Amino acid sequence: MPERPVFLSTLGKRLSPFIQWFDSEYKAHSRAASELSDKVQLTRILPFIGLHLACLGVFFVGWSWVAVVTALALYFIRMFAITGFYHRYFSHRTFQTSRAAQFVFALLGASAAQRGPLWWAGHHRHHHRHSDDEEDVHSPLQRGFWWAHVGWITSAKNFPTDYSRVRDLAKYPELVFLNRFDTLVPTVLALLLFGFGWLLGYVKPEWGTSGWQMLVWGFFISTTILFHATASINSLAHLIGKRPFQTTDFSRNSFILALITLGEGWHNNHHKFMTTMRQGIRWWEIDITFYILKLLSWTGVIWGTR
Repeated sequence: MPERPVFLSTLGKRLSPFIQWFDSEYKAHSRAASELSDKVQLTRILPFIGLHLACLGVFFVGWSWVAVVTALALYFIRMFAITGFYHRYFSHRTFQTSRAAQFVFALLGASAAQRGPLWWAGHHRHHHRHSDDEEDVHSPLQRGFWWAHVGWITSAKNFPTDYSRVRDLAKYPELVFLNRFDTLVPTVLALLLFGFGWLLGYVKPEWGTSGWQMLVWGFFISTTILFHATASINSLAHLIGKRPFQTTDFSRNSFILALITLGEGWHNNHHKFMTTMRQGIRWWEIDITFYILKLLSWTGVIWGTR
């Protein structure tokens, strides 16, 4: 076959980061991870930057109780999907569930805009194998707080999904699809919220909301706060808090982080007993994710809990 013209090859390379906004697997494996740069890939993270900047829209759209309640509800629902399924199920397999329920909760987790379930689980499994050592991609002890909190997800080296770490999950084509097109579900959620706000503005004008207001509060603000709450476990939970158990890393327990992440703040407990569904071990260690999962086990949605 004739070689592609040089200008087409150059254009393809320059457009790749933009195409990967929609298809994360586009040319993702054209180079080995070890060959990729660890520097910030600005074009690739423009949507992430835009997510934060869009929160400033609150100064133009104002607020209403219905918009704020929607934002809080979506924070809670999606935090549970991240902690209960992205983390305790997909990453650690601490219980079993049906293929249908697995897909439903993967959808909810994907709506949090924290990448796909296989990417998330793959990185988290790697973190536990190398927690706080030189190979841990988000250890605050190795590269500082800001790198552990947000910097690591901006580097080209950490964008691809290492499917060798998640072979048990990669056999499900629906999960692979969600993982590859990881912006699809958040985009649909954003559009639904805009439509919901517009509809309420039409049928319930006394509630004082609109499509733009619901989009800003329900998606941009809720999703941004959700991200930073989740990221605090990578950063703060290895820097502040108590260490009731001696582990090979510097994981710590934090009551405040446990409250805002529905139980993930008992991080030292988790690193000591990483294959158990429960992270709040003592009676006073509030673990809302565990309580909900326990209820789901009573209904038969999940079983085989550890």
